[in-house]
Amino acid sequence: MTRPTIQILAGGLLALALAGCGNTTSPDAATGTALTYAVVDTGLTTSYNASGLISAPRPGEPFYGQDGQQTGLPPAYRDNGDGTVSDLNTGLMWVQARGSKVSREAARTGASACRVGGYSDWRMPAIKELYSLIQFTGRAGQTAADSTPYLDTRYFGFAYGDVSAGERVYDCQDWSATAYVGTTMNGDATAFGVNFADGRIKGYPLVRNPAIDPAGASGDFLLYVRYVRGNPAYGQNRFLERGDGTITDEATGLMWTREDSGSGMNWQEALAWVQARNAENHLGHSDWRLPNAKELQSLVDYTRAPEATDASRRGPAIDPIFSSTSIIDEGGGADYPFFWTSTTHLEGLGGPGSAAVYLAFGRALGFMQTSPGTFQLWDVHGAGAQRSDPKAGDPAAFPRGFGPQGDVIRIRNFVRLVRNAS
Repeated sequence: MTRPTIQILAGGLLALALAGCGNTTSPDAATGTALTYAVVDTGLTTSYNASGLISAPRPGEPFYGQDGQQTGLPPAYRDNGDGTVSDLNTGLMWVQARGSKVSREAARTGASACRVGGYSDWRMPAIKELYSLIQFTGRAGQTAADSTPYLDTRYFGFAYGDVSAGERVYDCQDWSATAYVGTTMNGDATAFGVNFADGRIKGYPLVRNPAIDPAGASGDFLLYVRYVRGNPAYGQNRFLERGDGTITDEATGLMWTREDSGSGMNWQEALAWVQARNAENHLGHSDWRLPNAKELQSLVDYTRAPEATDASRRGPAIDPIFSSTSIIDEGGGADYPFFWTSTTHLEGLGGPGSAAVYLAFGRALGFMQTSPGTFQLWDVHGAGAQRSDPKAGDPAAFPRGFGPQGDVIRIRNFVRLVRNAS
């Protein structure tokens, strides 16, 4: 199983065009179209069952077809020696240093004042730009010493939360420029960010609520920010409906099924379901795969949400060109599913490798404890969040979810197929 050779060729050509790291595109060697949105690999090369590390499964064996068995576009960076790092695949240039935690407003206004490397066109990264840097070889432990960042620290500055100051080790998230089009928690204005300590996308409120904040803090929510420049087309999809049940994204070179699986399943079943579709030559193709985390995140439409403030933007967080199954959620409301990826999260309730990554195309619900013994089911992280679920088990074992925000545990998540477009 391989990911697009055209992306690998594109990455090589793009590396030659990055002298100024401006608006660059690269041709699809097979079709001649421009790939403006190269999806970089997750970095996983090992295989896992529902509880831990295993030898790579063979076709027909349980757990075959997972992320570690797929060959993608490997990360490729260049330290420019001036405080900047160029991504040789995406055409994006980044500020190398970690900086300090700031409010989102300060992060926004600070971009125009940034002169790192002598450039004056820095911007806050959109969530898809920021997520391009994530690597799923990381793992969050109890301390910085037993943790590995989800970021290549050979090139990028990084710091864990300051435990001595009362922070948790993973209190080190990065702001993105992408605001949530709905609200989280109890009506909080929210923006998305990436946590390179625990490998997740979540929506973060702009202002802390001392009644529900784990640290009991108030005031502006403070996160890090890493500015970016170059390739303003990165993260922008160019969908083409082919009329045969498939949709091609000409920006990434990936082909998707218009329909989803229509029902949920655990992670092992999801991998097997994909292979069953290949055996029947589904929609005329036999090389479908369960998308990895970064492939599936490329499909998220962050201008849409089930409870968007703008009624015209309400629905699942995906372009309406796709068909999306609706569900009844844990609170009895109409909602949309979580979708599995093939990417193992190297942490979890059952130990390293027992969880797999999913994307929430509906509300990222959680049972938030608002007072002792009182829980509220809220959209705690926003449609478009990336979290993880146990690969197997009974959701009934988690009646109040898991974690500080009581993340809903479903386990039986949905699937959307992907393959190389050419």
